[in-house]
Amino acid sequence: MLLTAVYDACVLYPAPLRDFLIWLALTDLFKARWTEEIHSEWMRNVLLNRPDLTLEQLTRTKNLMNANVRDCLVTSYEPLIALFELPDPNDRHVLAAAIRSGASVIVTFNLKDFPNSVLEPYKVEAVHPDEFILRLIDINLTAVCTAAQRQRRTLKNPPKTPDDYLQTLSQVGLTLSSATLRSLCEEI
Repeated sequence: MLLTAVYDACVLYPAPLRDFLIWLALTDLFKARWTEEIHSEWMRNVLLNRPDLTLEQLTRTKNLMNANVRDCLVTSYEPLIALFELPDPNDRHVLAAAIRSGASVIVTFNLKDFPNSVLEPYKVEAVHPDEFILRLIDINLTAVCTAAQRQRRTLKNPPKTPDDYLQTLSQVGLTLSSATLRSLCEEI
């Protein structure tokens, strides 16, 4: 059975990480899932911190994500939200989406907000994006290297060398993954 992962809004906020996670979702190594509520959260935060971007631009990104990642949107999870006690009540919708979609992983930077004691009965675990990508590398190194290569080649403004690209991934929290890709991928 294919792994299903729900992306928390915090991993969709930095564009380089969001883009890499989408390229990885296109490999079919796993099923990537999110909700309109997760979209609203990352988009709201980007707009707060990036006045140079518009809602229209982010809506285009959201629509492209939804159109290109097969069966990505989780629906009908809302009745489950009230069932959970999490350190941050605003994260309950993410766990509800994970349970509704049959996900075994929530990809998030906010590990403390998803305690194992709450997630374990539902066979869900919170995983840092760096760890998640390392797991994908263990499953299929070639597919992950190809996704990284494809992402880097789409970067035009400005274009990035392989070293620049891997440095960017490191800066958005993928320190181990970027080092592993640097050492194991023949070409990025």
